[in-house]
Amino acid sequence: MSSLLVVGADHLGNITDKLKNSGFKEIIHLDGRKVNMVKRQIPEHVDMVFVMTDYINHNLAKVIKQKAKDQHKPIYFVKRSWSSIQSVIQQMEEVR
Repeated sequence: MSSLLVVGADHLGNITDKLKNSGFKEIIHLDGRKVNMVKRQIPEHVDMVFVMTDYINHNLAKVIKQKAKDQHKPIYFVKRSWSSIQSVIQQMEEVR
């Protein structure tokens, strides 16, 4: 795991540090607040996408999901809690 795009939430707080400790080298955060956020592309070097479902609207979630699918990038829908994120990371490690 090297690069992660996190969509949603105004601030990640200590989640950024915990993600880095879990093996992610680069974390890109988009808060998803602005209407034109749906026009943003997922950077090519991103390995996977986390969408914080409790902080974005349905339209943005739908658009990000389609863009990730088009680029063949795994996408995970999580809440803005470390326990939710950690359970997804553990599931990813089990699959490997």
